[in-house]
Amino acid sequence: MIEKISIGGVLIDRTAALAPMAGVADRAFRELCKSFGASYLIGEMASSKGLLFNSKKTEELLAVSAEEHPIAIQLFGNEPDTMARAAVLAMSDNPDILDINMGCPAPKVNSCGGGSSLMRDPKLAGKIVKAVSSAVNIPVTVKFRKGWDDLSVNAVEFAKICEENGAAALTVHGRTRMQMYAPPVDRDIIRKVKQAVSVPVIANGDVTDVESCISMYEDTGCDLVMIGRGALGKPWVFSQIDSFFRNGTIPPEPKLPERMEILKNHVEAICKYKGERIGMREARKHAAWYIKGFHGAASLRSCASTLSSLDDLYRFIDLVLK
Repeated sequence: MIEKISIGGVLIDRTAALAPMAGVADRAFRELCKSFGASYLIGEMASSKGLLFNSKKTEELLAVSAEEHPIAIQLFGNEPDTMARAAVLAMSDNPDILDINMGCPAPKVNSCGGGSSLMRDPKLAGKIVKAVSSAVNIPVTVKFRKGWDDLSVNAVEFAKICEENGAAALTVHGRTRMQMYAPPVDRDIIRKVKQAVSVPVIANGDVTDVESCISMYEDTGCDLVMIGRGALGKPWVFSQIDSFFRNGTIPPEPKLPERMEILKNHVEAICKYKGERIGMREARKHAAWYIKGFHGAASLRSCASTLSSLDDLYRFIDLVLK
């Protein structure tokens, strides 16, 4: 029997969760990963100000389907009152958990005082957590990094402040903001955070398969593992992890024809939710990820970058399978 963890009363299988990747973890991808066994989903980050200003795009980012539970929606911002009011509005989408993004390294988010920049102001971060957790009746969690840079590694202190102000769980990406995604993740800092707080700690960074998932659990003592880039073009990584924890077996990697069938279903779902014009633009990166590692992938990527219709996709798949 698979162990479960509780985040404020929300029970989650202790296998692997899908990370909240901007521009990737949309409804189509979340539902796909859920079908493959992802135990918990976190949606794309949405702007608290955008939600208050009735941005249609922001509202779409927060839309949750019945198939996605347990799921968290994620907000970012740097004003406690704005974040709290946005959180109340976001409850109309019926999420199980609300996550606050304090880890995004993107310059456009950091320049507005959101994301990782909040790690330079732990007191303000604490005020935001307190305001949001006081405003809603579902668990509030926080995702953050090791620190801003190597001279300000403050994840442990930051975690304690978040917990003290009402965070029901914490997700730690084991790199600083300045490191972005390049060097190996620091598992030691995740372990230190886990030892310093009493709420569940979710580990994020460099988990790409069953082996790295298991070692992340063992090295950090974390309560749950979160997968982001490791699921790009291979959502079945969740089924492999789920199978291992259920019965000790690891299903083989799907062959190319099966991968192309998954790609087809994935892109058709994107187009269903967003329309073919927008959906196919977003499908280009996914198509490139699905063929990564196969013979001729380099030349096929140029074809993937020009996909404009579902018919283009079907021709692309035929070309890949030749």
